[in-house]
Amino acid sequence: MYIAFEGVDTVGKSTQIRELSKRFPDILITKEPGGTELGKKIRTILLEEGDLLARSEVLLFLADRAEHTERIVRPNLHKIILSDRSFISGIAYAHVYDNIQIDTLLQLNRFATGNLFPEHIVLFHIDEKNLKERMNKKSSDNIEMRGIEYMLKVQKTMEELIDLLKIDYIKIDATEPVESITEKIFSYIKDCRK
Repeated sequence: MYIAFEGVDTVGKSTQIRELSKRFPDILITKEPGGTELGKKIRTILLEEGDLLARSEVLLFLADRAEHTERIVRPNLHKIILSDRSFISGIAYAHVYDNIQIDTLLQLNRFATGNLFPEHIVLFHIDEKNLKERMNKKSSDNIEMRGIEYMLKVQKTMEELIDLLKIDYIKIDATEPVESITEKIFSYIKDCRK
């Protein structure tokens, strides 16, 4: 079962994946970008090196996604896979950054993944005030430096895309206490397994 954790930066995806790994000891944890050896190199280029063309950025994410899908996800579909991000993030960030059409991005992602998308999504939502507070407490990478307004548009696009594709999901208020969020996601995953 392939479950993607989606949301903009600082919403708590990694924290929740870490908490849930304590409850599901047999799960596979991975991330995009960076779940493979090539992905680690691509992640460094994307987040630390600047001044990439938008199309170049999209193609690097797609290369990572292709490797990730074939080397990590597809061979482990018999397990519970929790992925920190998926094609949903890829499409949302690219669409908002350079207004690349959703249909074009979907077609490219279908090619990169061989039509393998997450079965379920845990979508974290955060309001502008809390997002600003969290972003101010950390140093920003190249993508985060695009600003709060950019992040909020990406968040809205993620939700619209999940609805458009009719992927089963749970929407999480990222401002709730960590323990409360963990309980909600734990129950959701248990229900998905039935």
